[in-house]
Amino acid sequence: MPESSEKNFSGVQKAAIVLTSMGDQFAAEMFKQLDESEIRQVGLAMSKLDQVNAEQVDSLLKEYLEKLKSEIGPMIGGDMTARRALAMALGEDEATRLLEEMDKAKEPVPFERVKNVDSKTLAGFIKSEHPQTIAVILAHLPQSKAAEVVRELPENLQYDITLRLSNLEVIPPGIVEEVIDSVLQREMLSTEGMEAKRLGGVETVAEMLNHVDKATEEHIFSRLEEDDPELAEQIRQLMFVFDDLINVDDRGIRTLLKEVRNEDLTVALKTASEGLKEKILTNVSERAAAMIEEDLEVMGPVRLSEVEESQQKIIQVARRLEKEGKIVIGGKGGEDALV
Repeated sequence: MPESSEKNFSGVQKAAIVLTSMGDQFAAEMFKQLDESEIRQVGLAMSKLDQVNAEQVDSLLKEYLEKLKSEIGPMIGGDMTARRALAMALGEDEATRLLEEMDKAKEPVPFERVKNVDSKTLAGFIKSEHPQTIAVILAHLPQSKAAEVVRELPENLQYDITLRLSNLEVIPPGIVEEVIDSVLQREMLSTEGMEAKRLGGVETVAEMLNHVDKATEEHIFSRLEEDDPELAEQIRQLMFVFDDLINVDDRGIRTLLKEVRNEDLTVALKTASEGLKEKILTNVSERAAAMIEEDLEVMGPVRLSEVEESQQKIIQVARRLEKEGKIVIGGKGGEDALV
């Protein structure tokens, strides 16, 4: 099983990181407020600090700021005090950025509660709405959730909604408000403070179709290719399917396999092309390759949905690694070939 990449810091380590990131002058002022034992603990932690990335520092600064604001309380103006403290340590621009990010994180997320509604129930709830309304709702959901809902909708709606979703760009807040009021009930969600958002588009459709089952994907593409072959090709180029792994170089395949469970890999290879099977097997040890081949030989019939589920798990790992820059998936989407 792959290890989590997240690191849990102790309270002393958090203090050490925050003080280090804020500079010598700020740290010196803070040390004046600590007793000898605390100074020794924090100082030792600072001296032992490993490399900490910017994202972790940002996260800890926000955590520190939240505690500062909550402990100071409204009586003496927590926001202003926190801003002054951060501005002294980080500069006005960086302090403003951190505070804005925290304020934004507190804003209600549109359709947040809908994400927890069972996909079949949600599909039944919205299927009688106008396809454009359904497209707006799907655009606000995570692609995996949207894919589940599409799969539960009638086939005659699936294509129309996909087409509308691919053409969605900026959605004015008034439209979203209307959808919330008329479809999802005013008491469920709030649109206060919402801005126009760019949602939908071919990228969203491609990501959503990466999560649907093969039958739904083929049904939607058969209609798309008839009505708008250019759009169908655009979406296909942005999609990533299991067999695209053949375009990953050997080093990338080995990196990927380190984070994939053997059980998922074996099931996923059940319907893989011979070329991809060979590529996978040549990038594991002889013993591991022999075990995989043996498991494939003795494996009985497996539901196609189970194979696709295992392939999806591996695809999601590959997409994450690609986003992190750890692997390169060449030859998709008309990208330049690697040389």
